[in-house]
Amino acid sequence: MPVQPDPGAALMLRVKRGDRQAFAELVETYKQPVFNLVVRILQDETEAEDVAQNVFIQVHRSAARYKPSAKFTTWLFTIARNLCLNEIRRRSRHPADSIDVTPDPADETAPRQFEDVTVTAPDAAALQRELAGKVEEALAALPENQRTAILLFQREELSYEEIAGVIGCSLSSVKSLIFRARETLKERLKGYLQTGGWPEDK
Repeated sequence: MPVQPDPGAALMLRVKRGDRQAFAELVETYKQPVFNLVVRILQDETEAEDVAQNVFIQVHRSAARYKPSAKFTTWLFTIARNLCLNEIRRRSRHPADSIDVTPDPADETAPRQFEDVTVTAPDAAALQRELAGKVEEALAALPENQRTAILLFQREELSYEEIAGVIGCSLSSVKSLIFRARETLKERLKGYLQTGGWPEDK
């Protein structure tokens, strides 16, 4: 029995046939997950916006060659990561063109893409912001491979196999990257986390 394509693959196959509405739906559906990943890899919102737009330009350009041989998000995040790596290499060649600035979690004017909008007491809200800021700092300090692996696993809920496809490494390497990322994050955040734990494998 043939495997039915996932929703993203189904949309992409419509895009491949020239369906403009399908492309608009695809962008609307996946623009936030793509931006979330890109901004955390690059640690720069302005550059992330440009790269995220380029991801969908690349998706459109690749439509004619698209084959649903893997989960759509695996293919999509592979494009996103490759463009991020291109941007990181560009930075290394032209360091004066890009200054990485991590938003200050205490800055009320800084955009908070992932701020909890649930109404809480002022003290609790302040603690949440402080913890969120520390988590982002700890993530930003991870090597790129570890950061990408843990983000895809915890926030995008990709499997080890799918992450291996995005990063282009073996399954054992993915497990090692996620393990090292968890250990580093636990060490850096142990003063803020009561249990010192990290979510278990899915």
